Amino acid sequence: MTASRTPTTAEELRGAGLRVTAARVALLETVRDGDHLGVEALASGVRDRVGHISLQAVYEALNALTAAGLVRRIEPAGSPARFEGRVGDNHHHIVCRSCGAVADVDCAVGHAPCLHASEDHGFTIDEAEVIYWGLCPGCSTARSS
Repeated sequence: MTASRTPTTAEELRGAGLRVTAARVALLETVRDGDHLGVEALASGVRDRVGHISLQAVYEALNALTAAGLVRRIEPAGSPARFEGRVGDNHHHIVCRSCGAVADVDCAVGHAPCLHASEDHGFTIDEAEVIYWGLCPGCSTARSS
């Protein structure tokens, strides 16, 4: 019996039907190493890994990675899009109203879609997106000082 191994980033891209490029590998790794990063921060991270890449190329690659299910895009109200590598588990987010920090929150109760709509209007629901809002510990402390 052989132990299963984690696929490489390149293998994940191929498995998702995407062409493997140095920029896509660097972008996927940057998303996964980051913490709900925006496009500018991701572009900077990719540039640190592979050199020059245009912002347009980053947007195009993020769209491809998101469509392939390798990356998740979140858009808290009033904030630019952010990206994360935690996909497929229907977790939620908490956002600081003051500094914009974002953290993951596991499903509150039960199994996906975590919440049951009071009326489904004929839809087959397979995911619930919840964003909790509040103040992070640092902003709470600063506000109470």
